[in-house]
Amino acid sequence: MALTSRSPRKMRTRTKQTLKKRVAKKRVVKKPAPKPRAKRRSVRADTMVEAALAVFAHEVRTPLTGILAVSDLLATSDLDERERRWVETIKAGAEHLAGLATLFVDAARGSKSRFELRQDFFDLRALARNIGDSLAGRAAAKGLLSRVAISDRLPVFVVGDPVRLRAALENLIDNAVKFTEQGNVTLKVSPVRMAGKVGVSFAVSDSGIGLTLAEIKRLFKPFSQANVSIASRFGGAGLGLSSVKQLARAMGGDITVAQRRGGGTVFTLTVGLAKANGPIAIMLRDDASIAPGQALRVLSVEDNPFGRVVLNAILTELGHQAEFIGRGEAAAERVAQGTFDAVLMDMVLPGIDGVEAIRQIRALKAPHGRVAIIGVSGRSEDEAASRQAGADAFLIKPVSPRALATALLEARRRGAAAT
Repeated sequence: MALTSRSPRKMRTRTKQTLKKRVAKKRVVKKPAPKPRAKRRSVRADTMVEAALAVFAHEVRTPLTGILAVSDLLATSDLDERERRWVETIKAGAEHLAGLATLFVDAARGSKSRFELRQDFFDLRALARNIGDSLAGRAAAKGLLSRVAISDRLPVFVVGDPVRLRAALENLIDNAVKFTEQGNVTLKVSPVRMAGKVGVSFAVSDSGIGLTLAEIKRLFKPFSQANVSIASRFGGAGLGLSSVKQLARAMGGDITVAQRRGGGTVFTLTVGLAKANGPIAIMLRDDASIAPGQALRVLSVEDNPFGRVVLNAILTELGHQAEFIGRGEAAAERVAQGTFDAVLMDMVLPGIDGVEAIRQIRALKAPHGRVAIIGVSGRSEDEAASRQAGADAFLIKPVSPRALATALLEARRRGAAAT
């Protein structure tokens, strides 16, 4: 038998080809997908953050509600001009903190899909005046000149999210005053054309340090500073503007920034609001009090002692009688025992929450199960759940005496219609 021999060169060539194929196979191997356990840990971490933020919002807004309520009550008292300015300063500061808490929670969540706007009826001109007063007060405290121009063509009543809008404007005013060492700050509010909506423009300008074009480009990035070197000098550098931009776009508008002629900066926030329709007569009430002989008996489910004191002061001032309990488990039983006209239900409670407490009340037989229920929370996302459970109205903290009086007025009218 004849033996055949292979050429060493051919063997080396085949060996190289085999190695190349093996290497090519290794290169196209896909990395394994993330383990489900890691995903679950990430979801749990996100849930814990959201829960912590919810607690934060609730705990912060509870004392702020008290500060705002007492400020409103003081404003109706017999005060001289200097004392009235002090009260307005306290109120403006509390409203600013409440708005910042809302923006902080939204920014920390970081999800645009979960950015839900409220649709509340509110006085646009009053909001503009309050923002103007806030700007004037802060400017005066720093020795700056201020100017506020509110167009007469601005509509009075609109529907939108006044809490977040106020917070966004306070942010712009805060930055304008902060970065201006001398000169002036200006607020100009005017209507703008916007298809199908009430368009409004808020222009906040200052004669401060100004911004370069490079700084303007990175100004609206999340958690970004226009110029890090000025942070220590002015106590910040425009943080939070990304949240303002997110709000503006969610409301059908935008925010722009430009260099002001002669030095300084102009921020222009535009938003689209809905036209006000429905029972406007109820909303036009200037007097938050009620006529004698029309007092309501109100059950308030509130676990915070400070919140109880504040609500009791407001309800007493409005001419109502209030009773307080601290746990949701006792709400239905107490409603069944008494003759209440309305229930103020805090949504965050120890034990069962406000949603479950509302369900238990609605499960009672008539007439107790038909009592008017007003949900109260520092979280706007609680409104849908409270209404699905059976709440007739919803108030977001901080609650003003006028908003509470209006809600109770509605409750009394619904009760009269039901009987």
